[in-house]
Amino acid sequence: MSKFNSTTIGKSKTVNKEGHVAYKMGEKEKLVSMVLTSFFNESKFYGDNSEELVETLINVIKEDPKFVSNLAVFARREFNMRSVSQVLTAYLANIVEGKPYVKETIRGIVGRGDDITELLSFYLSTFGKPIPNSLRKGINRVFTSFNEYTLAKYKGSKKGVKMKDVINICHPSPKNEEQSQMWKRCLEDSLQVPYTWEVEIAKRGNTKEVWEELIDSDKVGYMALLRNLRNIANAEVSNLDKVLDIISDPERIRKSKQLPFRYLSAYLALRGNPCINANVPYSKIFSALEKAVNISAENMPKYKGRTVIAIDVSGSMSRGGVGKQSDVTPIQIASVLGLLANKMCEDSIVYLFNDSIKTLAVSEYTPVLETAVTMNAGGFTYMELPIIELCERNIKADRIIYISDNQSNSVSALAVQGWLNEYRKISPDCWLHAIDIEGYGTQQFCGKNTNIIAGWSEKVLDFIPMAEQGVSSLIDVIEQYVWYD
Repeated sequence: MSKFNSTTIGKSKTVNKEGHVAYKMGEKEKLVSMVLTSFFNESKFYGDNSEELVETLINVIKEDPKFVSNLAVFARREFNMRSVSQVLTAYLANIVEGKPYVKETIRGIVGRGDDITELLSFYLSTFGKPIPNSLRKGINRVFTSFNEYTLAKYKGSKKGVKMKDVINICHPSPKNEEQSQMWKRCLEDSLQVPYTWEVEIAKRGNTKEVWEELIDSDKVGYMALLRNLRNIANAEVSNLDKVLDIISDPERIRKSKQLPFRYLSAYLALRGNPCINANVPYSKIFSALEKAVNISAENMPKYKGRTVIAIDVSGSMSRGGVGKQSDVTPIQIASVLGLLANKMCEDSIVYLFNDSIKTLAVSEYTPVLETAVTMNAGGFTYMELPIIELCERNIKADRIIYISDNQSNSVSALAVQGWLNEYRKISPDCWLHAIDIEGYGTQQFCGKNTNIIAGWSEKVLDFIPMAEQGVSSLIDVIEQYVWYD
């Protein structure tokens, strides 16, 4: 099996966003780290890196378009990331080497109707007309599977590409007369109005009666319930327990594939709310969210031996929300992942570091969300501090897990990798797992027993025992990813 970095040979030095020593990533590694930590065109602490992502994406498509196809579907299906999967697919369609993979990629990334309209909208706004045949054929194949409910629910607003635009631009062929008539209704804006929470709230208002009816109809999806939890709670609905049962239902949690920070986002929205409505049972709601985030990480393998978890709480982890609809910060994402990882350990030490270091006293029963929301970020990023602590105290560990944006301000003479080399004199077989949650395109560690991972999903924690057992690296998993029937 190929590791991310089996040796330091060929791993060139560069500088990170702070101008300090780091190591270059290969193009695939760099692309994966950017994609799995990206809402495209978002603002980051060190600026928007969309241009760098696109440049890397083009290079990888020309070298290995199948890998980009797999990555697009992997990001959509495993990490539930929609926008960036559409970006990858659009670039595959625009570049000659990528065109043979577009049709299957579209089938893989479409989970709901507006995946099609947003993909086409991104392509047109980025590249303009004409639409490549590969993109047209891929869209048309999926479009013919849409029923009237899907066409109406995702028909589109005044701005952007609408469902009827897809018909006019891509010219799909109906499978039968019934479908032909349905598409005609779509073109004439006469589709049957769907019963959805968006339609009902817009038409009848954000009231207790409307929400109670919607909840009892079972027409509100899992993510919609999660995102509207504060509105539902403030409406003082009588069937709130049904909502909380759904949110904490193990099967619904697994099917929804929510990123852990989505639970934190709902938690944050309510946490600032108690003074507004004294009739809302906040403790019951918070308990349901804590239960849900713990269930999302169930069935993960235990980390045997001693694990050191180092969570970056420096200033660069404090930027605003990681998505347009979220107030969750990178430090809070790092904290959620770190606390979930802690629950998987036989024995653990958890450090918080910036330009100083402290031990966080936690157990496997420590509440994940309540602890994460109390985390504050500030100061410089001295990534060597946790390893210096281990060296000075002669602590032997089986693995060290860093959760950071990997932008070290190291002032140490040995720097970060140098201290890791020193520590391996104490614990020669210790693994270093660096979970990158910002994707700036550089890494601070390399060499034997080094595993670079990226992403905001609890699924990144699966790659720790996999790498140690020699089963697979993240790159290997994506290269070998099989999703189709």
